[in-house]
Amino acid sequence: MDQNTYHVLSTHIFMFQLFRGLSYCHRRKILHRDLKPQNLLINEKGELKLADFGLARAKSVPTKTYSNEVVTLWYRPPDVLLGSTEYSTPIDMWGVGCILYEMSTGRPMFPGSTVKEELHLIFRFLGTPTEEAWPGISSNKEFKAYGFPQYRAQPLKSHTPRLDSDGIELLYSLLLYEDKKRISADAGLQHPYFKTLGERVLSLSDNTSIFTLKEIQLQKDPGHRGSIFHQTGRGKTRRQSIF
Repeated sequence: MDQNTYHVLSTHIFMFQLFRGLSYCHRRKILHRDLKPQNLLINEKGELKLADFGLARAKSVPTKTYSNEVVTLWYRPPDVLLGSTEYSTPIDMWGVGCILYEMSTGRPMFPGSTVKEELHLIFRFLGTPTEEAWPGISSNKEFKAYGFPQYRAQPLKSHTPRLDSDGIELLYSLLLYEDKKRISADAGLQHPYFKTLGERVLSLSDNTSIFTLKEIQLQKDPGHRGSIFHQTGRGKTRRQSIF
């Protein structure tokens, strides 16, 4: 098995666990609101856990009560960047898309240093939004004030050669401008991208590790640049970027 195969396999396993964790939270009306690689913990077994719920809220969703300054800039969805404070579960799913891209390429998708630069990077990559792609955007005061050029969307496949067609389709479904159309965590678990993990993984109880299934085995790749595998000591989990 070559290095790319190891990398793709680990991406499937980690992303499935991320969807699974968010599904658990979202079914309980909890938003994470600060998804980024640094807030994903992985132990020596390869078990992924969501961490740092300092910005999370356990109130009913959607809600209009929070500041739009809630997520690390690189993983912040464009609706929030443009001033929306009506948050629901799609706020987390945009960040999942950014993480999937970063896990597949080894580099952040939209590394902006300001809100304007962040939006510019998003629009240059995914295309400047239109009314068809994002109803109501043409009347958004902040969007009109920036005066962005009319970019055409770039094909994701040319930027993510390690993702198969199912992975590309999943990435597209996460990075939609209209937040209500982004794929949910529950639906993501059923996506064909994860079919290589088998069907039994979908029937596990919430507190059962996917690694209890013999068919789920994480392949370590000691030669891959940016390997996630670092010695952490028996039974310990350390906070680190997984990319």
